[in-house]
Amino acid sequence: MTPEQPASASETPSADDVVDPDLHRAGFLYLLGRLVLAPLARLVYRPRVEGRRNVPRTGPVILASNHLSFIDSIAIPVSAPRRVHFLAKSSYFEGTGFRGALIGNFMRAVGAIPVNRGAGQAALDALEQQRQLLADGQAVALYPEGTRSTDGRLYKGRTGVAFLALETGAPVVPVGLIGTDKAMPVGAKRPSFGHRVTIRFGEPIDLSHHGAASSGRARRQATDEIMTAIHALSGQELAGTYNEVPAQSTIEKIRQALPHERR
Repeated sequence: MTPEQPASASETPSADDVVDPDLHRAGFLYLLGRLVLAPLARLVYRPRVEGRRNVPRTGPVILASNHLSFIDSIAIPVSAPRRVHFLAKSSYFEGTGFRGALIGNFMRAVGAIPVNRGAGQAALDALEQQRQLLADGQAVALYPEGTRSTDGRLYKGRTGVAFLALETGAPVVPVGLIGTDKAMPVGAKRPSFGHRVTIRFGEPIDLSHHGAASSGRARRQATDEIMTAIHALSGQELAGTYNEVPAQSTIEKIRQALPHERR
């Protein structure tokens, strides 16, 4: 399948493109990452970035992307025209020794915020962290599929992203990533050089016409609209099902087998 081309062509960042209204609030590590990591990533992966002007420069916004590789969470922050936050599992920040400190500082440099992943209260806490960031007028990057695709297909979206958009009124900018799975395949210890990456930012979507965040139907319809936009940008084959993380307990296996809303 051939991806639908966005209105804008591949863009070379101009001075106007990289102005970030939040930089005066950013910490040293983020500024260092922005000045060092972004040029390095462009040198190594020669990314083709399209639609940067579709990302609002101020105010809350959700960047909803497909998810193919660990480096997706690097590709989006270094190519976006403003500071972007995303949640990362807390173990990345808890390592010891030089290597642990290096990884933790690197994650902070690209805008990562530690969170305990999981179901129940951990999931609610993560949702609240994202809601607060949006309430503060920040940009957050989220993956509606929930976890990385191991076969390259695009899976059904979970409704948490739509809930945040409907709850906060934040527009959603769909993002299509292409080639990150070849640059660093799932399970790889380090990136593979020589593979070009494409990052496509689609036009902002206002989901308010679907209804209130409290409506399950509104959340589902809004999620489907987001995933349709991501699919148009990425051109992936559709899986038609959820990308479920293997259940670790009997209760979780039962929960996955029963009809329920994927958050």
